[in-house]
Parts: sequence; C-alpha cells; structure tokens
Amino acid sequence: MKPLASDRPFLCLLLIVLAVAVLLAGSAFTSAGLSPYLANAVGQLAAFAVLAISLDLIWGYLGILSLGHGLFFGIGGYVVAMYLLKHSYEVTGRAPDFMQFMGWTDLPFYWAGFGFFPYALLVAAVVTLLVSGVFGYVSFRSRVGGVYFAIITQALVYVAMLLMYRNDTGFGGNNGMTGFTVAFGWPVGAPGVVIAMAALSVVVLGLTLLGCRRLLASRFGVMIVAAGDDEVRLRTLGYDTLRLKLAVWCLSAVIAAVAGMLYVPQVGIINPRLLSPELSLEIAVWVAIGGRGNLIGAVIGAVLVNAIKFWLSAAAPELWPFILSGLIVMIVLVFPNGLIDLAKMKLVRPMGVKRIAAEAPELP
Repeated sequence: MKPLASDRPFLCLLLIVLAVAVLLAGSAFTSAGLSPYLANAVGQLAAFAVLAISLDLIWGYLGILSLGHGLFFGIGGYVVAMYLLKHSYEVTGRAPDFMQFMGWTDLPFYWAGFGFFPYALLVAAVVTLLVSGVFGYVSFRSRVGGVYFAIITQALVYVAMLLMYRNDTGFGGNNGMTGFTVAFGWPVGAPGVVIAMAALSVVVLGLTLLGCRRLLASRFGVMIVAAGDDEVRLRTLGYDTLRLKLAVWCLSAVIAAVAGMLYVPQVGIINPRLLSPELSLEIAVWVAIGGRGNLIGAVIGAVLVNAIKFWLSAAAPELWPFILSGLIVMIVLVFPNGLIDLAKMKLVRPMGVKRIAAEAPELP
C-alpha cells in the first residue's frame, strides 16, 4: 500500500501556498507586491495545479488513467464563460461577438439564468456530476480499465471538442467566447480584480490540497489506495469497489471543473481548443513528471512544466515541443516515479583509500 507523503514537505508546500495567497491579497489593495501580469501568471499556474491534483487523485491513488480530464476542465470553463458573458451583456448592453456573427438578436433560451452566479455554479456541478456519473458507472460496471478506459476518455473529450466547434450550438463555435468585461459588478481588466482572481485561485489550491490530504488520510482514503493496489482482493473481502471508484471519479471531475472555472476568467477567452486531446495528455504529463500518487508531485509537475511553457512561449515557442518530449524521456528513463525521486536520492562520498582502510575489519 502506498504511504502518504510525510507531513513536513506537505506542510512546507501548504505554507508556501498560504504565503503566495497573502502576498497576492496584499498586492490587490496596495501598489507594492506582484504586478497584475505576474499575478495573472501565478493564478493560471494555481488553476493548472488544481487540475493536476484532480487527475492525481484518480490516477495516482486509484490507478485509473484518464486521458479526457480536459472535458471536465472545459465544462467548468464554458459554464463560467457563459456567466461572465451574460453578466457583461446585461450590464453593458453589448451583444457577444458570436451573436453578431450568427445574426442572432438574443441569446438561446438555455442561457436563461446564467447572469446569476449561484445558478451557473449549480449548473456546472450538475452537468459535471451527470456526465462523470453516467460515464463512470457504465465503464466501471462493465469493468473497463487500463488502456481501454484511457482511450475511451480521450474519445469522449474529442467528441465534445467537435461539438463545440459547431457555430450553431450557442457556445461560441470555433471562435469561442470572449469579451468578459464585468464580473460581480467589477471590471475584469482592473489590476485589483486581476490580482484578486489570482489570489482566489491560490486559495482554492490550498483548500484542495488540504481537503484531498484529509480525504486520503481517512478510512475512505485507505480504501482508495487499497483499490489501486489490488481491487480484486478488496472486492473479495466484500467491499463495493464500483461505488468507491465512482465516488472518486466524480470527485476528481468536480475538482477539474473548479479548475476550469478559475482558469477561464484569467485568460479572458475560451474556445474548443480547451477540449483538445492534447491538453488532456499534457495533464497526465504534469502528474507523471511531478510524481503520481503524491499530491505534492502533482503540484510541482503542473507548476514547473507550465512555468517553462510560459517562458518559452515568449522566448522560443518552437522549442517547447522538443523540451516537453525531452522531459518525458528523462522521467521515463531516469526518474520513473517523477521528480519526487530526486528527494530520495542520497549523494554518497566515494570510498577513498584512507576511508577504506579505516572501515575495513581488522584481520586476526
């Protein structure tokens, strides 16, 4: 059975997250501290870290690889985009771009109520649980697992991407949705609002870390790890592994949707590319690089990979695919358990002649 990570590294990470949240909160109300640009980058990294934790929960601990977690990330992103666009439309009176492109005079009927954030939050939760629940129940009841489950999840997110590319769906089509000008009555582009959204992302990251840690330390968490190690034995002992896997799968999907709701307001746009299979593959790469089965590793992998990607996108965008491929090869060949293996490495001083003589047993 996989043991949980020791308390000291986890507490250190939690303190770092708390310190960043305090720094961002202070920057939102004063001129000192992080700039809006840097704060926005930190907020996006925090959203990606939450997304990585969601996959690590189902893959690292339960042993079920999903290559379609971008679907739930996209559900959260599209729902919050609908709220922001509808709210901005009600406040400013400016019609969204896709309405003008389609020649519509009003939003589709299923947009009703999305100007009210609690309603949008409820829709995000219901849709995420419905999609993940139905798909998970059918898959787990049929005992689909391993590479077959990964392929099916990737096909699912690909179908969703193709659906969102249609312009007549009312979700922005291939151009997506943008033009978010107001959120909760505040201008989205204001420096204080940008920093506040980043601070919210970091706070949610801290709460997600703490919540998942407590869950995995509980009796239910022990069952999760046991199912990941040997599901057949756990089922033989009389435990209902179907409900167990379904509960963890749905929880993982909800966390991914929350990450999408944090990410989209900070980038200011959403389009079907958010549902591309490439993003879902990248999420798995983050977790693998950081070290799956370890919440700390998921955060480190997501932050490290995306920080490098942000930097290379401006410095040398053509190098990023090669850098990512090199990281994957290095992890597979050198650190099969991710960068967490670095913490387990110990430098051993070479055995010199004097040391060998000192440590050699005396001859009779």
